[in-house]
Amino acid sequence: MGYPHLLEPLAIGHLTLRNRVVMGSMHTGLEDFSWDLPKLAAYFAERAAGGVGLIVTGGYAPTKRGWLKPLASELTNRLHAARHVQITDAVHEHGGAIALQVLHAGRYGYHPLSQSASARKSPITPFKPSAMTAKQVDHTASAFARSAALAVKAGYDAVEVMGSEGYLINQFLAARTNDRTDAWGGSATKRMRFPVEIVRRTRELVGSDLPLVYRISLLDLVQGGQTWQEVLELAHLLEEAGVSVLNTGIGWHEARVPTIITQVPPGAWRQHTARLKREVSVPVCASNRINTPELAEEILAAGEADLVSMARPLLADPELVNKAAAGRSDEINTCIACNQACLDHVFANKHASCLVNPRACRETTLVLTPTRSKKAVAVVGAGPAGLAAAVSAAERGLAVTLFEAAPELGGQFRLAMAVPGKEDFAETLRYYTRRLEVLGVDVRRSTRADVAALAGFDEVVVCTGVTPRVLDLPGADDPRVVSYADGLAGRVVPGRRVAVIGAGGIGVDVSHWLTHDASETDEGWMARWGVGDPAQHPGGLIEPVRRAPMREVTLLQRKTTPIGIGLGKTSGWAHRAVLKQAGVTQVPGATYDRISGTSESVTLHYAVAGTSHSLSVDHIVVCAGQESVRGLYDDLVAAGHPASLVGGADVAAELDAKRAIEQGTRVAAGL
Repeated sequence: MGYPHLLEPLAIGHLTLRNRVVMGSMHTGLEDFSWDLPKLAAYFAERAAGGVGLIVTGGYAPTKRGWLKPLASELTNRLHAARHVQITDAVHEHGGAIALQVLHAGRYGYHPLSQSASARKSPITPFKPSAMTAKQVDHTASAFARSAALAVKAGYDAVEVMGSEGYLINQFLAARTNDRTDAWGGSATKRMRFPVEIVRRTRELVGSDLPLVYRISLLDLVQGGQTWQEVLELAHLLEEAGVSVLNTGIGWHEARVPTIITQVPPGAWRQHTARLKREVSVPVCASNRINTPELAEEILAAGEADLVSMARPLLADPELVNKAAAGRSDEINTCIACNQACLDHVFANKHASCLVNPRACRETTLVLTPTRSKKAVAVVGAGPAGLAAAVSAAERGLAVTLFEAAPELGGQFRLAMAVPGKEDFAETLRYYTRRLEVLGVDVRRSTRADVAALAGFDEVVVCTGVTPRVLDLPGADDPRVVSYADGLAGRVVPGRRVAVIGAGGIGVDVSHWLTHDASETDEGWMARWGVGDPAQHPGGLIEPVRRAPMREVTLLQRKTTPIGIGLGKTSGWAHRAVLKQAGVTQVPGATYDRISGTSESVTLHYAVAGTSHSLSVDHIVVCAGQESVRGLYDDLVAAGHPASLVGGADVAAELDAKRAIEQGTRVAAGL
């Protein structure tokens, strides 16, 4: 399909954007130290070359007390501005435009110097902020404007003021975090004074033509959040103060409603953007869970927004816009909203990257250098590791043959995409399948390679994956004891009552799959999470609607720690909440004794803290880990044929597509 609305230029102040795609702000960790700025420049340059209309940087603090963490990114003096010229030059070289985001973390600052509107501790940081004095508030508003002026000196085309996601400006706006009684609090109008002063002072310093974007929180999703009437009043005040564009944000970081992870329906929040657009005269940008050009085009065509922010999708594929414009949308590497290598990395104080594109933020270190070599490369196994290795090797110009024993490509990814909320994993298989075709890789399905078949290849990459671990327990041979692979692949349909053994990521996913109602609508999803109309409910929160699970599930693990505690930092809490919503019985600290059966049921006998229990169910699903399939690799080594071992065949830990895809890409880069 064409994308006439998405690819249409838009004039904002002195700047004309070449299309309506905004690469939204993402903190990558490359912003924090000057020696990483060349890497950051290369990262942005690749997205500018890929056709993005406007890039927005990660957040830069206007003061040291506004840092996200100790020594984090800031733009507070001329030296900082001078260092940023390499970033803006790199983007401009490729015809792109870039905005610097000014962000004060407030009580979200992970350091003891943090300050906020009031001395109220955040639930997601260990530091209690100090309450800003009236003089400090005034100084901070001017500091925002000063950072914006420095951004202009650095060559930035626009500035974005971060007023969303629960950072300092949001903390001033919400009664939840602002109990002041001076000129900066005490009423909704006084709480709005801080962002309005920031915009007014910024406009005075940068002049009338510079595009000034304000990231406004449409839906706080926290108790004591803003009402819709307050959001609209703020939007109108910001227009009067000189804002050029209203970019939209959904939810605070501390909100207990997921807003961007994979289980959130695509385009879930577009109605709120449309509602704002009807009330204001400046362009409005939609954001959150918009990961395809088709969905972006649909939103723009419906008149629900003027611009669309696609942040993580441009981590996944820097050429997204160019591919869409060239009629190559089927070659786009779609973001699967997993958060595993982007946000989870940042919250672990590591540089961000992307599960489906491990070159993201590593453009200068993970390079697929073109080669004139005529080497013949065999890749055995077409799971995530094998697909990444085959595509990356072929992109370098090597002659690649891909062997897959099954009739279909994908390996464990085919199982993952059966999990509710992980349907987008199918997009990754679509991408790799198409790239194999475009690159001319010789794909041999239903073909089991052996040493003899691989003898003529110069390089062999073994990606034969894993097999589910068999439960070593008396009675485990009962046909009602099945592996997670049998269930997710549809080879077994579990009954009404199910025991799940093993509560790692797979066990949690399987429990979600077993209890999920496939007929649930987007409205039902909102009701289950307690999302309501902010015009009626401040912050947009209502009492969650309980749902009847499709099955009775008991999830057991050997570890005594809470179930799901090892899941990703930015999404694990939501997966644990789903278990609770579905009424899954959770049993940590279980030791398994035996399995017995009758014609009516199968019984798991286990103990917790020395007390014996028995659980009779229709099926037992085993999620007790995996074992590497590496027989071919061992045979190759024994035959003196050098080979690389990649993915689950190398390490059979929890199914780890992030590690598998990165390892496959790195091995291909070194061939």
